[in-house]
Amino acid sequence: MSAVDLSLSDDQQQFRDLARTWVDREVVPYAAEWDRTEAVDRAIVGKLGEVGFLGMGIAEEYGGSGGDTLSYCLMMEELGRGDTSVRGIVSVSLGLVGKSIAAYGTEEQKQRWLPGLASGESLGCFGLTEPGTGSDAGSLAARATRDGDGDWRITGNKLFITNGTWADWSLVFARTGGPGPKGITAFVVPTDSQGFAALEIKGKLGLRGQATAELTLDNVRVSDEHRLGEEGQGFRIAMSALDKGRMSVAAGCVGLARACLEASVEYAGQRTQFGKPIASYQLVQEMLAEMAVETDAARLLVWRVADLVDRGERFGTEASMAKMFASEAAVKAANQAIQVFGGYGYVDEFPVGKYLRDARVTTLYEGTTQIQKLLIGRALTGISAF
Repeated sequence: MSAVDLSLSDDQQQFRDLARTWVDREVVPYAAEWDRTEAVDRAIVGKLGEVGFLGMGIAEEYGGSGGDTLSYCLMMEELGRGDTSVRGIVSVSLGLVGKSIAAYGTEEQKQRWLPGLASGESLGCFGLTEPGTGSDAGSLAARATRDGDGDWRITGNKLFITNGTWADWSLVFARTGGPGPKGITAFVVPTDSQGFAALEIKGKLGLRGQATAELTLDNVRVSDEHRLGEEGQGFRIAMSALDKGRMSVAAGCVGLARACLEASVEYAGQRTQFGKPIASYQLVQEMLAEMAVETDAARLLVWRVADLVDRGERFGTEASMAKMFASEAAVKAANQAIQVFGGYGYVDEFPVGKYLRDARVTTLYEGTTQIQKLLIGRALTGISAF
């Protein structure tokens, strides 16, 4: 296990400051309204592209911004601090879709799709989860078959798809062979294809501003040029994307926990009870201390994953550790923040109620806390849990 260099370079510090300033200007003032109306302003996509956030880690020759993995995590932390719904837009379009194309696409595919995704001109969604297959992605039912012209016909349903109603491209995983993971292939599907439909899911507990959808593919036709990777490689592509996706979610959770801590410290210093600020009471200080320690611990777990990725070393288990710890820490921090705010934390005039609702889902998607424990346990023992 490699050691993480805890110091940031000048470039990384400057980028973190840029991301922080941008989030404070473009996200924080609008997060509450986006939550109330269940709709992030779609203009945010172009702004994310303009500042280079949608191209982080993508080579400049494909329209990306370049940058290392730690810088990517610094950006995700700041976006998570501002509004994790916005963090999710970037995590999915860039982290799950764009980086999968960069890793597995042909030169022609990278030249075709990456510049638009990096600029915000187009957006991607990740079509893996289905109504009957969440954690058990290897059993997905969507199917792709060849027609007489050598093209593919895809039929199936996908559920809880971030960016689903906004995306121009959907990275769809469908069964092209027999049962199990080895029978799955990945396709980049235009969302304006005949037979492709997206229905937005409303009434979510959290991430209310994020466009989450159910996708229906009814005999959608795509050419073989839209196949990403080899036939039967789809499950590997999906799992590779999710390993890094867990790092991204964890980084966003660090930002969310930090937002809880910062809001709580400020409020505790202003709110008075029994003639003095509640920050002076030891039990309040205890909650703040726990938030601070767990936020810093989560950040260090994320930075370790980023370090391993940039070194070209294996990182899957460490990503599971970071995702499990950071997501649970975010839920705990948000719950404690509401306790610090008291009754005021229960109304949306203050941000901490939203933090709790947004944090809760991070223990579910891109691998539940229980799945992360199984993956970590399997790595420790060498015994498969599946």
